[in-house]
Amino acid sequence: MVQKFTPEKFVPKTVYVTYIACTPEKVWEALTRSEFTKQFFFSRTVEIEPRIGGSFAMRMPDGKYDIKGEVIEWDPPRRLSVTWGVAFEEFRELPESLVTYDIEPMGGSVKLTMTEAHQWDVPEAILAGGRQGWPLLLSSLKSLLEIGKPIEINVKMGPPKEMLEAVEQACATKPWLRT
Repeated sequence: MVQKFTPEKFVPKTVYVTYIACTPEKVWEALTRSEFTKQFFFSRTVEIEPRIGGSFAMRMPDGKYDIKGEVIEWDPPRRLSVTWGVAFEEFRELPESLVTYDIEPMGGSVKLTMTEAHQWDVPEAILAGGRQGWPLLLSSLKSLLEIGKPIEINVKMGPPKEMLEAVEQACATKPWLRT
């Protein structure tokens, strides 16, 4: 039996606010078009069906998907909300999260609020991966839109060791089934 998606079961665990000197339309375009995401999102390209219920995915440079989900809200250029399922083998059993971008005009700038919400009590060690990556991604997006180039990253980034251990533990015990 397929369960109906219920966004009210998702609790925000990570929220970042970024102010960007550009228009809401440019922020929307940067979040929903591959020619932008590949510049600021660790070379990933977005694939998105522009409608509620449409598919959402992030593809790595080698062509493999690392994120797959569904469009929950599509309200250009104000709000984009997608389910976020990590497609890597060791993460596949984890429940999807809900990533939402709220775009608000602020005079000649934009207030971008990114929220990562979960439907289970996610351990801090698992949240650490996103908390390491989201500020860098959002700062790089801001840089791209304001000065025309993303932040240059000269170090290899990956999930924190504690995160991988916590994911392994969570997949073994499946605490989300007890909530």
